[in-house]
Amino acid sequence: MRLTARGSPLELCELELPPPGEHELRIGIEACGVCRTDLHVLDGELPDIRCPLTPGHEVVGRVIETGSAVERFRAGDRVGVPWLADTCGICRYCRSGRENLCADARFTGYTHDGGYAEQTLADARYCLALPPGPAAEVAPLLCAGLIGYRAYRAAGEGASLGLYGFGAAAHLLAQVARHEGRRVFAFTRPGDGEAQRFALELGAEWAGGSNERAPEPLDAAILFAPVGALIPTALAAVRPGGRVVCAGIHMSDVPAFPYRLLWGERQLSSVANLTRRDGEEFMALAGRLRLHSRVERFALADANLALGRLRSGALTGAAVLEMPAPAP
Repeated sequence: MRLTARGSPLELCELELPPPGEHELRIGIEACGVCRTDLHVLDGELPDIRCPLTPGHEVVGRVIETGSAVERFRAGDRVGVPWLADTCGICRYCRSGRENLCADARFTGYTHDGGYAEQTLADARYCLALPPGPAAEVAPLLCAGLIGYRAYRAAGEGASLGLYGFGAAAHLLAQVARHEGRRVFAFTRPGDGEAQRFALELGAEWAGGSNERAPEPLDAAILFAPVGALIPTALAAVRPGGRVVCAGIHMSDVPAFPYRLLWGERQLSSVANLTRRDGEEFMALAGRLRLHSRVERFALADANLALGRLRSGALTGAAVLEMPAPAP
């Protein structure tokens, strides 16, 4: 499924992939998660979007063919293709373990063709080994899980954690937080009773609308909803010394707010992209905890329908595209 012009629906196209480069894998895709970042790409809300483009960066598949220099994977191996597709390897960020900030990085489904397809090419050095489980349930780990994990670490070790926006990322992160003994407070769209019930099922201590006050001051809050107006709301919800972490790649404009909301040594930060080390750590954690993704499955040709359900807030959990099985 290809984006041929910004703001237009995806179109079903047939392409021929070139042979894999020396570090590349040709991968037969089994499933690809549908992420809010894909909407930002389609809507032209990220810079320098080129068309045509194949979106999708939560890719699960099996290696069909390897490039001449590939050593980690072989034909038949199951691999994951995450958001980070490539980096320069030589800048100050790459050399200091912060390749997620590399100015020359490329990103799957944004600046490099992604996984809304039956096959793709990916650099083996940036692919991940995956925990066991059905492909459709593993796919959301590759961005929703990974960016949630990075935001979770940035939020610190406080006992009480607020999650604003309870979708694909938050429902995975809530499982991690509960396993580690954290108390989870879930904030959803006002009136979204289904998402609130889902949060409570996953162990949240409290669930309510983002327009409601938390029942007590929080140690930290993570914003998954791309709504800038929630930043002052979250700052008001955390205690002095608390942290607010913005986990999205794009957010609507942040309104002016009084300094008193930040005062008291509250911290406001963002997380950007991911590193390969993040991926390795989180996939190992997901396997140990047996994280469960609640998914709504769609055929590849129904990608526009899946994106529409994500945009409208109709999903509970994550949307995933499942690819047709290859012909024998």
